[in-house]
Amino acid sequence: MPYRTVGDAITAPTEILLVTSRGTGRWVVPKGNIGKREVAHNAAAREALEEAGVTGAVCPSALGSYVYRKTLSSGAAIRAEVQVFPLAVTGELGDWPEAGQRSRRWFSLAEAADAVDETDLGMLIRSFRASEIRNLATTVPLLERISGAKEKLGMFHWFQALLPRQGNFFALFEAHGETLVAGSNALVRMLQGGEAMAQHVREITEREHDADAITREVLVTVRKTFLTPFDRGAITALIGAMDDAIDQMQQTASAVTIYDVTSFEPEMQDIAAIIVEATRLIAEALPLLRAIHANAARLHELTERLIRLEGRADEIHDAGLARAYAALGETAPMRFFVCREIYSHLERVVDKCEDVANEIDNLVIDHA
Repeated sequence: MPYRTVGDAITAPTEILLVTSRGTGRWVVPKGNIGKREVAHNAAAREALEEAGVTGAVCPSALGSYVYRKTLSSGAAIRAEVQVFPLAVTGELGDWPEAGQRSRRWFSLAEAADAVDETDLGMLIRSFRASEIRNLATTVPLLERISGAKEKLGMFHWFQALLPRQGNFFALFEAHGETLVAGSNALVRMLQGGEAMAQHVREITEREHDADAITREVLVTVRKTFLTPFDRGAITALIGAMDDAIDQMQQTASAVTIYDVTSFEPEMQDIAAIIVEATRLIAEALPLLRAIHANAARLHELTERLIRLEGRADEIHDAGLARAYAALGETAPMRFFVCREIYSHLERVVDKCEDVANEIDNLVIDHA
């Protein structure tokens, strides 16, 4: 499922790229069969290139799956199950293998969900970013908040709902989330190699500096604000976990520069794709904290997927490291050392994203 974000803001809308099928001309996601010895998410990326002419970072962890009836040349309609992998588009080709056989078009999430025929695929598309952040992040009106507190949260939360909200913590969280998304996008482009690597390294460093400034502003605001939306320790823990994530991205870029690495293993690129997906989920979760009780269920879904992504990244890290040791451990130990160092930094980025998920979960437990 190729996607892009229109603009840099954390609330910028997401678009999905669909292509027409060769047989019926209906709108579908790029898809196809998995080749021999081909990993599923790599097959998805290959199909996206062949059918839609796009390249990017494909997350090795599937969003879900759907089933449809595929009509064969014999006329038989057989059941086919499709795994859907998110692909953050970084390049769009003017010409591609099936350009003369298909049309492609960017859709909003709602439009894409309506355009496809498969109900389950439509649901996956709609849930990709929960019907747009702005709607979900709208703060519940005061009277409704008080009413819900009386019925569901008890006396303490009813009293808490009456307290005025001060400080710009939510805006600062979301601004930091923007740096995470931008940093992860630059990281995945850096790991694609090429002549522009130095530019991507520079952007990661600049984004990390932006994040540091936001973190300092949060810490200053915590000290100056009498009433805060959450416990002061929870606020500093959340912004600290987010800052650790982009710090680790910057350390990865520094290691690449220090060791003058210009080509990267497929497993490294897979972990980078997981980082892109993780920061996308964090970016969706942060605005939902403005109305944490109303959005508790969705926040739990997002953090649950973040935790699953961390487990998948660990598997890829171990497999990549084992392959590197088999190839380099005895013949080129210094190259293996450099490889292990980069793997270690990438794994830590995912670990820090999981820490952000845990901090958000703690807020949900305490306040929803």
